Amino acid sequence: MPKMKSNSSAKKRFKVTGKGKIKRKKAGKSHILTKKSNKRKRQLRKATLVDKADKKSVKRMIPYK
Repeated sequence: MPKMKSNSSAKKRFKVTGKGKIKRKKAGKSHILTKKSNKRKRQLRKATLVDKADKKSVKRMIPYK
């Protein structure tokens, strides 16, 4: 069976942890930051995990990661 192609954009956006969970960055930290509070911007810095509902589709995009 041929090798599957990884989705290039997904390779850059997601990392797999040691236990197989998928880490992602939070959205909304790139522009229009003046109206956002310092607390909100600080919380957006931290990475979070991909939701259970989306995990299957993300795993399919990055099969060898």
